[in-house]
Amino acid sequence: MFRIGFGNDIHRLEVGIPLTIGGIQIESELGAVGHSDADVLFHAVTDAILGALALGDIGTYFPNTDPRWKNANSRIFIEMAFEAAQSRGFSVINLDSTINLEAPKLRPYIDEMRSKLAEILQTNLSNVSVKAKTGEGVGAVGKNEAVTAEAVVLLAIDRAAQE
Repeated sequence: MFRIGFGNDIHRLEVGIPLTIGGIQIESELGAVGHSDADVLFHAVTDAILGALALGDIGTYFPNTDPRWKNANSRIFIEMAFEAAQSRGFSVINLDSTINLEAPKLRPYIDEMRSKLAEILQTNLSNVSVKAKTGEGVGAVGKNEAVTAEAVVLLAIDRAAQE
């Protein structure tokens, strides 16, 4: 059995706040505003996994009104979602994701993001895609007001785990 999930996230950008994307600290004057560490990529991947399992969204488990999640490392969120998948017999077949950010350029960080995601999701690096796009000066992303991310994940029943 296969399950596909889609996730997306957006955070406002402000001066003087850290910018963490894909678990990597990005050198930038602007950072993402959020209750947790505001890691848009990790949030989108978490939602994609939860969506594939029909378990709701990230806010169901980690509401921004709960002080436990204030400044939390978003890796916790993906790990919880992945554990939910594993407990149901699923493994990750592949992940495709896109980050939308006008600046700085993310190419120097992409390989490390992919490695972190592959490690967390216990899959081969070749199964993890992270792409970066700019807003070409259009909209909130293009005007350096926001960062967004989208992710699609394909899960499959892990037959080896069931035997």
